[in-house]
Amino acid sequence: MVTTPDTTVVEEPRPSGPEGDALLEVSGLRKHFPVTRGAVVKRQVGAVKAVDGVDFTVRTGQTLGLVGESGCGKTTTGRMITRLLEPTDGRIVFQGRDITHVSQGAMRPLRRDIQMIFQDPYSSLNPRKTVGSIVGAPFHLQKVATEAGVKKAVQDLLDVVGLNPEHYNRYPHEFSGGQRQRIGIARTLALRPKLIVADEPVSALDVSIQAQVVNLLEDLQDEFDLTYVVIAHDLSVVRHISDQVGVMYLGKMVELGDNESLYSGPMHPYTVALLSAVPVPDPSVRGGRERIRLQGDVPSPLNPPPACRFHTRCWKAQEVCGQVEPPMVELRPGHQVACHFPENAPADAENRVAKAAGIA
Repeated sequence: MVTTPDTTVVEEPRPSGPEGDALLEVSGLRKHFPVTRGAVVKRQVGAVKAVDGVDFTVRTGQTLGLVGESGCGKTTTGRMITRLLEPTDGRIVFQGRDITHVSQGAMRPLRRDIQMIFQDPYSSLNPRKTVGSIVGAPFHLQKVATEAGVKKAVQDLLDVVGLNPEHYNRYPHEFSGGQRQRIGIARTLALRPKLIVADEPVSALDVSIQAQVVNLLEDLQDEFDLTYVVIAHDLSVVRHISDQVGVMYLGKMVELGDNESLYSGPMHPYTVALLSAVPVPDPSVRGGRERIRLQGDVPSPLNPPPACRFHTRCWKAQEVCGQVEPPMVELRPGHQVACHFPENAPADAENRVAKAAGIA
């Protein structure tokens, strides 16, 4: 267990919904990066559809895990949620307020409530700054006072994330990768945010250190009533920490469901293929499991396949998959999938999808 630091932030009370209420609602979220041509007169000749219509809801105190191959749009989605990137289209609603296109000035106070843990602990910390300066920066930038001073607040935060408070005057190069990530987590916690977007928080760390950081994130969630959006490649990490899991492919959400339902009965062929590649420590289980190897490379987001974007690599694809985009349909309670021919689904699943797509 972690211990809440004695030093508390002195600030005006901020509204907080009851546990289980929707804290973050994302609908129709898109990010298209224009592709231009011409040295003098530039004209747009296309667009990289990094995220192309994503919908999900994250409830207070819960964790949403976003998984998928590199280039599927996970990180871009996370950066739009934190407004580090401007969305092309769609809506981002945080605590009932639409923050999709609020100005940077209006977003500034909201950054107390929405923070991000970055993927690379080596490049996310300024090598010229001490740990005390890095972790204490949010207090100065947001002009937030503390009861016992910023130094004491920073030392308490270092203690909370498992570092020695005496490290206050050290520099990032004096720490290991796992310790640097803990420094980044301490900085994220400084102003007691409500929502934290963790972008591949353990991918750059050794396996043993990964477990420590994941356990730390879980403890901090309980201690500070945090809500997470965790972006990861490793489905084992997502399974351990998430309440809800969203699977993305080429800018689209292809499956979204609660943790237990998705891992015990994945319905989208892409999810089935991803889970077949997850290492299993039990030899008896591993020996009887079939590994699904996807054919071909991930298509370019500059020119994605029509209709179902996965149909060019799917072993279940039929003609309709390349003609009609499958809608997200709830086939089990709290479990949605976008596939014309889902696996592990109810007997009438294909008819329900066809009806929703308007082809039944």
